[in-house]
Order: sequence, then C-alpha cells, then structure tokens
Amino acid sequence: MKILMLSATFPYPPSKGGTQVRTFHLAEFLSDRHDVTLVTLRSPDVTDEEVAALGRSVGELVVFDRPAEPDRGLKQKLGRAWEFVRTGVPPSVRAAYSVPMQAWVDRAIASGQFDALTCEHSVNEQYLRPEWTRGNAPAIGPHGPLRAIVNIHSSVYGTCRNQLATGTAEKPLRDRLNQPLLKRYEGTYCQKFSALVVTTEEDAVQMRQFAPDRPVVVIPNGVNFETFPMRSHDPGGHNLIFCGAMDNQPNIDAVTYLAQEIFPMVRSRYPDAALTLVGARPGPAIQALGNLPGVTVTGSVLAMAPHLHRATIAVIPMRTGFGIKNKTLEAMAAGVPVVGSDRALEGLSPDSTLDPGTGEIALRANDTDAYLRAITQLFEDPDHRDRLSRQGRALVEQHYTWSGVGQRYEAVLAGPPQGA
Repeated sequence: MKILMLSATFPYPPSKGGTQVRTFHLAEFLSDRHDVTLVTLRSPDVTDEEVAALGRSVGELVVFDRPAEPDRGLKQKLGRAWEFVRTGVPPSVRAAYSVPMQAWVDRAIASGQFDALTCEHSVNEQYLRPEWTRGNAPAIGPHGPLRAIVNIHSSVYGTCRNQLATGTAEKPLRDRLNQPLLKRYEGTYCQKFSALVVTTEEDAVQMRQFAPDRPVVVIPNGVNFETFPMRSHDPGGHNLIFCGAMDNQPNIDAVTYLAQEIFPMVRSRYPDAALTLVGARPGPAIQALGNLPGVTVTGSVLAMAPHLHRATIAVIPMRTGFGIKNKTLEAMAAGVPVVGSDRALEGLSPDSTLDPGTGEIALRANDTDAYLRAITQLFEDPDHRDRLSRQGRALVEQHYTWSGVGQRYEAVLAGPPQGA
C-alpha cells in the first residue's frame, strides 16, 4: 500500500508524549512493509537531528513549520470562542492548522497515488476534505474513493465531560460552555472517515454513538521493550514514582493529588518514603511540589527505565483522561508493581483481571484511603510485589507489542475491518 500519514504533532523522539509514542511506532512499523509518506509540523524546539532521525524511520518525510502560538489577549480569546461557535472547530484544533501543509495534502491527494490516508490523532481531521471519501467521490485513490482512517487517541468530548464530572476541569465554566460544541464537533468529523480507531473499549462506546454507521476498531498502544526492559531485581525500600509529561492537564491533576494528598499519608506511616515525579515540561506549580518533604521533580530525563527500576511501586492516580495509558504499560513492562485508578487501568486486556488471584496485574484504587491501603500492602509484602511484577510484564508481552498493534492497524488500512 501507499499510505499518507498526517500528524500535526512532530512524532519524535518517541518518548516525548503519548501522541509521539503511538504515531512514531505505527509509522515505523508500516514503513517496514509499505510505502509511507509522513507529513508533520515542526515546532521551534524540534532539532535538525530529530528531523533527520525521523526521516530515517519512514519512506518519505515532509515537514512544515508549526503555526505560531495564538495571541492570548482577551479580545483574541473571545474571537476564537466565536469562531468555535460559528465553524464548529475547537480553537485547539485550529491552532494546529497549516495552510502550506493543507496545500501539499491537496496536491498529494489529487495525484491519485495513495491507497489510504491516516489522521494520527483527531486534531488532524481538519486536513481531510469530506468529498475525498464519500461514496460518489471521484476516483482520487488508485482503486476509487480514498480510504481514510482517524486514529483517535481519546475522545475530546468524553474527556471534557469526565473532567467536569470529577471536578478536575482546569476551567469549569469554559468547559461547560464548550461541552455541547465538542459533542457536535466530534460527531461531525467522524462522518468523514471510512473507519475510526480508538485505544480502549470505553472510547469505542463513545465513538459508536457519534458514528453508528462507521466501523470503530479498538487498537491499544504497545511498548518498546528495548526502551523499557524488565528490571533485574526488586529494589525494596519505600520509593514511589509517577512518570508522564508534566504539561498534560490530567497528569498535572494526578501528580498534584499524589504529592499533596496521598503521599503525606504514606510518609506519616513510612518516614523514609520518597516520591519521584519524572517527566518533561513541569510548570511552576509542578516544580513547587519538589519543595514538599520527600518529593523530587526531575524534569526531562534521557530515559525513564532507570528511574522506574529504582522505584518500589508506580502510583498512577489518574482522575481524568480517557484512552489507554502508556505510563501504565511502561511501568508494567519495566517490572514495577502498579497501583492505579480506573482511568489509569483503562483499556487493559479483557483477558486479564485486576482482582486478586492468578491473573492479578495491578492494584486498583480510586480514593486516598484505598491508595494508602494498596501502597502499604505492597510495601509490606515483597512476594506480592514480585507477583505483580512478573504478571504485569507477561501481560504486556502478550497483548501490547508494537508489532501486534501495527498488524492490527495495517488490517484496518487495508480494507473493511472484521469486527470492532
């Protein structure tokens, strides 16, 4: 197949965030088997070396400069809000729109050379013109109307609704006003695509409501086992860790809750307990958490795995944010026992169980007392830690490899998916 992949997020290095991880590994897998052209936007922090490295991983790389950040003045914000109402396109989506990139995509599609187009993250849907995929469309692909897939990392409407319901919205009034607009937006763009790909069954339920006549296929994330090798031993001790991009609102909420509410209770029971918050781009509020007793904020690191290997337990108290969590899979791949919330454990294989027993892979907690009980249980029981370490790693090896994920994605691109 000749595949055109669109990604407004520059997907390199594949450790920078969830979008980069998923996009890079799928592009790399498909490029080994097909003729892939990846079109992306470059922000000012992307280096020439990173562009060259990404170019070596795909058949053809086309890069445009990312548009400048929009003005944050009140008048401009009100103007963007009105455009959202008028056009139905959220400001965050419009901010990722490049006129030169659109012109290039238009010419590429008009050439009729591509078998399939993928939008890697829903923000890229704006580059797909509806007339390219309709049943009566001109033969703009080698075999007729273009087959177009949107890879939805998480439902924007579902996430907004969840944040309002859990009291974790950054700007509740704005989000209440935006919620019906997001519902309309998501329902509209889904109609443009031949099939929708999501990472969890929960997101699939949401997207099937928006597009009941479109195939919705669940394809999770994978883990690079070279980047996240199994740890050689249990370090013991009372060391907790959270890994994730620190400019992501669900992560900001999670680490704040962890450092300010959960960890002080742990430290009152274990005075030598330590909490390490690992991830790039921590803002002032996150950096300030490093002033709390026992808390370390690392900022960007060269590799996550060494930090994970030194931890006794990975605690992932996500209270919002839909989609499968790379941080959960990566901790399990590294052999670190996980204590996580419903959101943190979303999308794990239905063949596994989170209940005590043979298949136990993590401990579930959704309130402060439950986290304290789970952490205490694992601190006090090395055999339990060992069991979670081995079974978590085995789960990832069985269900969450990039080769397996890539094959499922390839099948969706090749033709009508079998089942959803």
